[in-house]
Amino acid sequence: MYAIVEIAGQQFKVSKDRKIFVHRQEGEEGGKLSFDKVYLIDDDNDVKVGTPTVEGAMVNASIVSHVRGDKVLIFKKKRRKGYQKQTGHRQDFTQILIESITI
Repeated sequence: MYAIVEIAGQQFKVSKDRKIFVHRQEGEEGGKLSFDKVYLIDDDNDVKVGTPTVEGAMVNASIVSHVRGDKVLIFKKKRRKGYQKQTGHRQDFTQILIESITI
């Protein structure tokens, strides 16, 4: 059984007992989250597609940890002008564990 769910503006394919990284969510480690924007549920040959969401479907998860991603370097240069600029960015993520998918 799996579901397509929207979490923080992005769509993820989730299934029970799967850990995924999503954009930073509010809450402490060990806290509970629930998501109701479920677009599709596949339950062993029984596919339910929402219009736009599946009515009454919920995905429950718990927060495992808050982490930061790898550093992404941004380098800008204009040739023959003596202009160079380098900056970096690290995205904040939350690792969540999918506990249940209910219809």
